[in-house]
Amino acid sequence: MGKAGRFACIFTPMVLTLVSLGLLITVSLGGTNKSNGTLNNLYFFRANTSDIKVEGVDIPDIVLQILNNTASPTATNTTVYDFYHVSLWNYCAGDFNNNNTASKQNTNDHVTFCSKHTNEFWFNPVEVWGLNQSAADQLFGKQLNDGLKAYRGVAKWMFIAYVVAIIATAVEVLVGFFALFSRWGSLATTIVSSISSFFILGFALTATILYATLTGTFNTALKKYNIHSSVGHNIFVLLWLAVAFSWASGLFWLFSSCCCSGRSDKIKGYGDNAGRKGMKAERTPYTYERVESPFLGQGGNAGPAPAYHQNVPMDNMGHKATAYEPYRHGEP
Repeated sequence: MGKAGRFACIFTPMVLTLVSLGLLITVSLGGTNKSNGTLNNLYFFRANTSDIKVEGVDIPDIVLQILNNTASPTATNTTVYDFYHVSLWNYCAGDFNNNNTASKQNTNDHVTFCSKHTNEFWFNPVEVWGLNQSAADQLFGKQLNDGLKAYRGVAKWMFIAYVVAIIATAVEVLVGFFALFSRWGSLATTIVSSISSFFILGFALTATILYATLTGTFNTALKKYNIHSSVGHNIFVLLWLAVAFSWASGLFWLFSSCCCSGRSDKIKGYGDNAGRKGMKAERTPYTYERVESPFLGQGGNAGPAPAYHQNVPMDNMGHKATAYEPYRHGEP
């Protein structure tokens, strides 16, 4: 195949790996710039609190003030925004541009605040809305409080899976350059790719199940307050595309480790007629080999043999008892 063929064989999985890495990086950019509408739409979870209704609900006064967005800054230092977007590192919040129902769509969200970036981040509404634990217990109920505790633990694993996945994918790109020179390099890259693919899949599965469950729990527990939640779409599309590209690259790396050799056919001694010219077949011992006739000249290609008298008896040739033998024994 040669170096050119080897390069073509490595090019495909390398491109797939780079695309997967780019998608993973894009996923992490959600919530990093409140002025960028595209990045603001990269979120796992969304809580819509713009239509809170508390009539007829028995809740503490301080909670009622917060939910009605009338608490004084000195009392709680808390303001409830119209929506909250939960991303990998933090959350962002903001207001709708107007009170029109059509404006309460992602394309018209006006993000005004983003929290600081935190490793192993999880969205804690008790802290975000400035509630104490007793008020949270009364506001959220046991179901949501238990769900938030489980959410905190799973979010920690999800963040670790993401870090391992993106580091392994970056290492895969670096090791992939060595795959150009040998199939051992492809094998090493395949191993790294397997680690990367498993952690990307684990991260995607965890995020999907976690935030789908959290959305259902929020909607059930806070339905009476008219608080709605939903999962993001854009970020999950990017995330599962990263999974697909990662696994596809792993398959191509595996193929390159067993089926794409960098050695040329001439070096290996086949595939080219020119490579066969210097090769001689080994003779088998105790076999006959034809020798050149003394009457045909050098190489046996001389002109026609001289005419003989057809009726001369053999015993009048004047030779010895041993007859001329046109074949000889080969040496062992």
